[in-house]
Amino acid sequence: MKYQRVHLLLCHGTACVSAGSEKIDEAIKEELKKYSLEEEVRLVPTGCFGFCAMGPVMLVYPEGVMYCRVKPEDIEEIVCEHLLKGRIVERLLYKEPDGKERVAELSDIEFFRHQRREVLHNCGQINPEDIGEYIARDGYFALAEVLMKRSPQEVIDIITKSGLRGRGGGGFPTGRKWSYAKQATGEIKYVICNGDEGDPGAFMDRSVMEGDPHAILEGMSIAGYAIGSSQGYIYVRAEYPIAVERLEHAIGEARKTGLLGKDIFGSGFDFDIELRLGAGAFVCGEETALLHSLAGRRGEPRPRPPFPAVDGLFHRPTLINNVETLANVPRIILNGAEWFAGIGTEKSKGTKVFALAGKINNTGLIEVPMGTSLRTIIYDIGGGIPKGREFKAAQIGGPSGGCLPKEYLDTPLDYDSLIELGAMMGSGGLIVMDESDCMVDIARFFLEFTQDESCGKCTPCRVGTKRMLEILERITQGEGEEGDIDLLKSLAEDIKGSSLCGLGQTAPNPVLSTLRFFEDEYIAHIRDKRCPAGVCSSLLRFEIIPEKCTACTVCARVCPVDAISGTPRKPPFVIHQDICIKCGACQAKCPFGAIAKV
Repeated sequence: MKYQRVHLLLCHGTACVSAGSEKIDEAIKEELKKYSLEEEVRLVPTGCFGFCAMGPVMLVYPEGVMYCRVKPEDIEEIVCEHLLKGRIVERLLYKEPDGKERVAELSDIEFFRHQRREVLHNCGQINPEDIGEYIARDGYFALAEVLMKRSPQEVIDIITKSGLRGRGGGGFPTGRKWSYAKQATGEIKYVICNGDEGDPGAFMDRSVMEGDPHAILEGMSIAGYAIGSSQGYIYVRAEYPIAVERLEHAIGEARKTGLLGKDIFGSGFDFDIELRLGAGAFVCGEETALLHSLAGRRGEPRPRPPFPAVDGLFHRPTLINNVETLANVPRIILNGAEWFAGIGTEKSKGTKVFALAGKINNTGLIEVPMGTSLRTIIYDIGGGIPKGREFKAAQIGGPSGGCLPKEYLDTPLDYDSLIELGAMMGSGGLIVMDESDCMVDIARFFLEFTQDESCGKCTPCRVGTKRMLEILERITQGEGEEGDIDLLKSLAEDIKGSSLCGLGQTAPNPVLSTLRFFEDEYIAHIRDKRCPAGVCSSLLRFEIIPEKCTACTVCARVCPVDAISGTPRKPPFVIHQDICIKCGACQAKCPFGAIAKV
């Protein structure tokens, strides 16, 4: 076998697969065969690089050159120019939003330079379906260390000392949760990985499951050893077919290698893992609802206490952590509690993975130290707001989170700072909004989602969110009334204080945070019957600016309901408001900018 002088790392995460990376894979194999390079060049299908806006993404080593938005027809040029002649294909390199020159090396791209990839350190760097590549990067070394050198209590002490908090939303101290599960009485205990990621725009856990599945298996095994469990389950939604496939493959490889099953490392410790698929109900992300679903019952939450650590799956003591939390565990064991505690802030240790989406140049998956400012994420990593528009707010924490306005761009993103501002870390969804977004409509959107996903078990959530949604819909349709703002606040506090589970208790957060920071927009909708952002169609008017109109007739020709009249070449034309359906076609097509949205 010849020396493999080049490695081609091609992203096979969900975003890149949907953009055609499998066809690119086939094209690469054909070109390598054409030039007899199969033994000199190694093609590595990887998980998500995180640079989703630029996918499909391919990294060429040893140079470390990243090619973006690669297409099958580009492969011949890459092979002929780069692999055979050593010439970089400039047109496929990344260009910074405000830059003129293209950037070749991944390490020089701003999107990556400001990150600290710990949970994601293998994503985009290894083949997730090859256990050998995971082991080559110290995989399962942490499991070996705890089984051969540490007692269960020592493991819990390390996790506690590290300051790791749950990354699923609540931020509960992980070491304390493990300690409760260890102390619970019972010969049979379970470890569950919560992979039911249901927030709109969130794909953090999915990317880790796709790109580094063995890290989750190793973290679960360590947790099982620490609490005295021999059985683990991964609960993942069926809408993640690639994650499901790779987790199943990883479990099979780990069993075959002796890293799952009986007497692991000859230590006498037995531990196995099985997959369970969820049907996609948002409420099943709540741990007690997840337990009901896992046991084959309707996914509904139950009152706590008793907590799952005492009375969980099949009424046995059960430890539940989410994907990102468990993926941190092997890194903490290998590098030490002090290493992890040295990252982040005083009360929020380590890094956090965010799914960056919305009105931003560089959408994708990022990982930064806790306490990183919103400004750094949006402008240094995200590349700023497209089309030169102004940043308006960021929705953090998904439907359970809240909106942060531009006044808080320099606020450190950690658990406590966000709670003080009426938001929350959540699982890590971060949606950026610009001046063209209506904050009342944003609140309506998120509340519509949570209301639709409510399991209906408790009245405050089932009925309260419905009443709040009805008020928001009236406001956005121009039918808001004096007193609606006070009524929204009152309902929100009632729902927060009396809902059965955490999802119901946090459902009003988007409304409360937008009321806190953007109450003037609510007032404009209610009193002035006006949407300042021009989003709520019921509150819009399209009017022709007489001095700009040339009577070219374009607007009248594109209007689907004949709401515009006038005489050709005799301006101005007129929009009849009683007929206009406010579709905006006239404004979009007017060549002279003579139609205004007011």
